[in-house]
Amino acid sequence: MSGKTIDADWLHGDALQKIMAILAEGGEEARVVGGAVRNHLLGQQIGDIDIATTCLPEETVRRAEAAGFRTVPSGIEHGTVIIVAEHHGYETTTLRQDVETDGRRAKVQFGRGWEADAMRRDFTVNALYCEADGRIVDLVGGLDDIETRTIRFIGEAEERIREDYLRILRFFRFFAWYGTGRPDSKGLLACARLKDGLTGLSAERVWTEMRRLLEAPDPSRALLWMRQSGVLSLVLPESEKWGIDAIAPLIATEKAFKWQPSALLRLAAIIPHTEERAWSVAERWKLSNAERDRLIDWAGAPEVKPETPEGTFAKLLYRSKAHAVEDRVRLALASARAKADANPEWLEAVANYARLVRFAEGWKKPKFPLAGADLIAAGFETGPEMGAALRALEENWIDSGFTLSREALLDEVKELAKSG
Repeated sequence: MSGKTIDADWLHGDALQKIMAILAEGGEEARVVGGAVRNHLLGQQIGDIDIATTCLPEETVRRAEAAGFRTVPSGIEHGTVIIVAEHHGYETTTLRQDVETDGRRAKVQFGRGWEADAMRRDFTVNALYCEADGRIVDLVGGLDDIETRTIRFIGEAEERIREDYLRILRFFRFFAWYGTGRPDSKGLLACARLKDGLTGLSAERVWTEMRRLLEAPDPSRALLWMRQSGVLSLVLPESEKWGIDAIAPLIATEKAFKWQPSALLRLAAIIPHTEERAWSVAERWKLSNAERDRLIDWAGAPEVKPETPEGTFAKLLYRSKAHAVEDRVRLALASARAKADANPEWLEAVANYARLVRFAEGWKKPKFPLAGADLIAAGFETGPEMGAALRALEENWIDSGFTLSREALLDEVKELAKSG
C-alpha cells in the first residue's frame, strides 16, 4: 500500500462497488487499475474504469451473471471480460504475465501475483491499482512519476518495447497527454534505437495511436521529440522535409479562437499541401472513408487570399468543398498569426483570415432553385444540351450572389428554349 487514497464519486458508485465486492468474495481480490486511477490523480476527466482481479475469466463471468450483470467475453483468451452494469462496461481482466511475445502480441499466463501483473504493463503511471475503499497500491513507483508527470517504462525500456513495438508510439502519446518537460531519457533512447520495429505493425494500430496523440490538448512537444528520435519520419515520411513548424501556431490559434481540436487538421498542418502526399498518408494508415475524404479534399482546396471579399468567398465555398476551404483558411490564419509575431505587417492578414473563418463557420450552402424537370417543362430534351443549359443558369445564379429568384431563372429558361 502507498498510504495515498482516492475519494471520488466514480469509485463509490453502486455498480462498481458491487462488482468489486463479488469479485473479492472467497479470498479473491479485485482492484481498479490503469487510466481511471492515473487520470484521477492527474486531475483529468475519468473515462473507462478497468478492473484487475485474481478471479479466472470463467469465474468472473459466473460471479457477474449470478449477481444479475450481463457479460461480454471481449478477450476471454487473454483474461478479459466486460461486465455491463447501468449501461457502463467495466473491462475486467485476470492477473496475468506474458510468457511469450513477438513484438505485436503476447501469450499470457494467468496468476495471482499483483507485482507480476504490474511488471507486464507499459508505463509506471498506468500500473497503479486502487482498492474498493480508495487505497492506492503502487508497486512500480508510479506515484512519484505522477507527481513529476514523467512517462517512464516499467523495468527495462527496451525489453518493454520488444514485447510490443506499438509502445514506442504510446510513449509519445502518453507524453503528449500527461508528460511535461523533456521525455524520460532512457525511454526516448530506447524508442530511437528500436523504431524500426514499428514497420511490423498494422496500419490501423499506428493510425489509432497517432490520432490519439494528435487529439491531445498540445501534442507539439511530443511531435518534436518524435522528430528528434527519427520516429516521426518513419511512420509519417511525408513530414520529413516539410517539418512540424506549423503545429504550434495551429494549437495557439485553436486556443485563441476556441476551436475544437481536430486530429485531421493537425495532421494536415504537418504534411505538404498536395493531393499526392495526402493520398500517400491515407493509404498507408488506412484512414476511414470520411477521414480520407477530408484530408484529400483539404489537399485539393484552392488557396484563399486574405483580402478576398465575402461575396467572392461565398462563391468559392459553393463551387468547392466548403469544409476543405475552411480547413485551408484555418491553417492560413494560424500561419499568419505566427508570422505576425515577428512582422506586424501580417496583422491585417490575420484579421482578414479570422473574418473569413467566421464567415465560413456561419455559411450555409444555398440551394439552386431549378432542376432538370424545370427545363423539360419548358421544352428541353434530356441530354448534354439540357445539362449545359442548367449549368449555365446555375453559374448566372452564383454570379448574382445567389440572388436571382426562381421566377427570374425560369424566364431565362424560356428565353433559352426559344433560342434553341
